[in-house]
Amino acid sequence: MLYGADYNPDQWPEEVWDEDVRLMQEAGVNIVSLGIFAWSRIQPAEDVWDFEWLDTVIDKLHAGGIAVNLATATASPPPWVSATYPETLPADESGASYWPGSRQHFAPSSPTYRRLAGELVRRLAERYVHHPAVVMWHVGNEFGCHLWMDFSDAARDAYRVWLQNRYATVDALNDAWGTSFWSQRYGGFDEVFPPRLAPYSHNPSSMLDWRRFTSDMLLECYLMEREILQAAGATQPITTNFMGPFKPADYRKWAPFMDVIADDCYPDPANPHRVRDAAFQRDLVRSLKPGVPWLLWEQATDAVNWRPANPGKRPGALVAETAQSIARGADGIMFFQWRQSRAGSEKFHSAMLPHAGTRTRIWDAVTELGARLAALPALPAPGRDAQVALVFDWENWWAVEERDHPTEIDYLALVLEWYGAFHARHIQVDIVGPEEVEGYDLVVAPALYLLRDEGGAALTRFVEAGGTLLTGPFSDIVDAHDQFRDGGFLTQLGPVLGLRFEDFGALAGTSSAAAGVGALNADAVQAARSAAARGAVTFELNGTELSGRVVAESIHASGADVVAAFTSGAQTGAPALTRHRFGAGEAWYTATQPGADALDAVVGAVVAASGVHPVVAGLPAGVEAARRGDLVTLINHGDARVEIAIEGTDAETGVAVDRVVLDPQGVAFVSAPAAPSGPAAPSGPSLTASDAVARA
Repeated sequence: MLYGADYNPDQWPEEVWDEDVRLMQEAGVNIVSLGIFAWSRIQPAEDVWDFEWLDTVIDKLHAGGIAVNLATATASPPPWVSATYPETLPADESGASYWPGSRQHFAPSSPTYRRLAGELVRRLAERYVHHPAVVMWHVGNEFGCHLWMDFSDAARDAYRVWLQNRYATVDALNDAWGTSFWSQRYGGFDEVFPPRLAPYSHNPSSMLDWRRFTSDMLLECYLMEREILQAAGATQPITTNFMGPFKPADYRKWAPFMDVIADDCYPDPANPHRVRDAAFQRDLVRSLKPGVPWLLWEQATDAVNWRPANPGKRPGALVAETAQSIARGADGIMFFQWRQSRAGSEKFHSAMLPHAGTRTRIWDAVTELGARLAALPALPAPGRDAQVALVFDWENWWAVEERDHPTEIDYLALVLEWYGAFHARHIQVDIVGPEEVEGYDLVVAPALYLLRDEGGAALTRFVEAGGTLLTGPFSDIVDAHDQFRDGGFLTQLGPVLGLRFEDFGALAGTSSAAAGVGALNADAVQAARSAAARGAVTFELNGTELSGRVVAESIHASGADVVAAFTSGAQTGAPALTRHRFGAGEAWYTATQPGADALDAVVGAVVAASGVHPVVAGLPAGVEAARRGDLVTLINHGDARVEIAIEGTDAETGVAVDRVVLDPQGVAFVSAPAAPSGPAAPSGPSLTASDAVARA
């Protein structure tokens, strides 16, 4: 296991550096991410370079047996950059500049920024590419984290080029965007501007392309730096840190250019659904590069500083959260940061070495964790262990949350609801794009409003070949340009589902953007029933009346069996849940978003029909289970001691077990081989986290 943190020695005097190395050794640290925000220290002026301090730090770390994940330091330009080159600054929707004094104050599409950043990367690469301490390259940092969109003149110019490359002619652009509406037809690409401040809503097709462009500009910055590193002879893995389900960047498009996926994850201790939400994020990043271990590059040892309220972690949560990452494919566990800052915006953010020193519970926790990780045996690569795939698509996310729809849709919230129903049943889930569904037993595709032709064809083949598909309202509505297809809605999946779609039937006051999500409990059931009384709908499944919200679509069975019918509202008596045999498989459709009381019932029915099974059956409440090859990880997130029956070998001690006992926040790693299931892992060579371990 890689174990360490971001290290910012440039914030501290040189006399502290030897103590840092000594304490890192004590804590079990074997790698640090170095120099992420050190541009101003490396290059204090345009023609002035200072690498001596960095040479010293890298040599000290290497002598202490600590490897370096060397950052390119391009995430935060020094003040001289914007003072000398104001064209590098980004702009907001009104065209006003964002100014320095924070971070990420650069226009990603600015040629001047790219030139200056490229020179910095080139000099770093030439100096350190063959240094034995450097085992990995950290490009930029959290691309787009604070600057979701840039509306500057640099972005304007780059956007016009991007559109011309995409459409070739302005007539093709006009057709794709439907610009005949509201007299928006363009006479040339030089008439197109970023979607700056406007009197009312922007053209939704143009907004979709704008989001594609924004993601691509950030990716271009990464690729520019990657190419410079490779040209200098870098053979180490090159990557950057993702942020889980981060809307502005289409990470599925980025993933092929990452030698290993790295991610930053900060579960909110105050979030009652933090276990579910964090599990989803870890499954997402694992699924971006199947079969390859990933790295947790940032998490907090205790409290963060950037929420309205910042409670610390409960005792044992640091181990439990770390185990969740390992269980779901991580081969490296790192933190922000090593030594807690004494100045700046993040000085209240916890660190491995607290400002209060080593006589603290945080220091005890990180050293104990380091010892436990060091004692773990070699871990299996994360296989394709899931029978279930959940479709989560960035382009659909962008399109489904645009304005002027029948109802507001919070896409991530809906996806988390469906994910949570499987997580609560301890059923392993991969998070995939609609084109990546081959080989699973069950595919769940909620609110797949924008369904590309390739995705529609893949889902059709999946069912025809014997798979089970579960989808629901607001799916298969528009094409890749956010335009209706000829023939109405469900034009691709209608035959698969055995349905004809007529109307959306939006329900007042129950949009997904305003709805609470979470696990089924008495309060949630009561809330769902209250919502039904205020304007939601009900339907009957297996003799039980359940609630639905967001919409009550008007659909007509044209071959499908009606499993449940609406029992209230305008659609009373009409299909609410259907099931249709298609080829060797079957497809289910729910015409409303099931309420908290209904979600588990619908998922239970589909699970029973599809034959998928949990990682471990019969687990006590509050226990989480995940499989990674032969390794099963059990985590007790509850408040009481639990006993779990499982046959295998304790991976930490090598002792055979038939049951484990877990205290609150307790963790067990059990080697328990399973019968092969799900799609096979891809074959062929690939760079993994273990490459970095070997170099370290």
